[in-house]
Amino acid sequence: MSYQATLTYGDYRIPYRVNADPRKSSKIAIHVDPDGSVTVDAPPEYDASQVSKAVLRRARWVVSNVEDANNRFRHLRPKRYVSGEEVLYLGRRYMLRVEPDADAKPKAKLRGNKLIVTPRQSDSEAVQPIVRAWYRSKARDYYARLIDEKSQELPWITTPPPFRLQDMTRQWGSCSPGGSILLNPHLIKAPRPCIEYVVLHELAHLKHHDHSPEFFRLIDRNLPGWRSHKSLLDNMVEHLVAQ
Repeated sequence: MSYQATLTYGDYRIPYRVNADPRKSSKIAIHVDPDGSVTVDAPPEYDASQVSKAVLRRARWVVSNVEDANNRFRHLRPKRYVSGEEVLYLGRRYMLRVEPDADAKPKAKLRGNKLIVTPRQSDSEAVQPIVRAWYRSKARDYYARLIDEKSQELPWITTPPPFRLQDMTRQWGSCSPGGSILLNPHLIKAPRPCIEYVVLHELAHLKHHDHSPEFFRLIDRNLPGWRSHKSLLDNMVEHLVAQ
């Protein structure tokens, strides 16, 4: 069982997710991920008030680590969507090449080591939506194939679950209690093993709806190297979600 809560500390309002963890018997564990999201693992018998008080006792540490994570994003230069700029796709680096054509249908296409974009105008406002639409199209196709493949391999899945894309800055994916999966289109920029890890993580929630020891054992059995993939993804997060 899990739920959302908010830490109020001075002017800060920091949301966090609480997960009941049967491995915890007397204290909570607070995690601040590289993207600034906060997760709290608590003994199942702890009520919301006990968890809130425990988080508040470590509020200064939480705020400091969330600030550090957020600063990683603040120092990124915004994308300009001009020729020569770097773009990422499936963990590989490509060079953006803008070829304006007032009479052509706007499109984007990989050719060699370049992503060639044909807008009607060369300004970034015309280029950005074409690039983003290309990413979403590639993400939708790639995730669908991967979900189908994994659904055939994993014994607890009888039918590939429905999924949809949703832009998120703090999550790569989620699985609803009803079994519907959300996946972040920015994830398509990451290396293939990282995408496989996220998809498997969400598919594992179809069997275990929490982050219990059984949940992680399930992932261990089906993707033994997942921790290194997660670490790589964590270290790339600010570059992957950059607009």
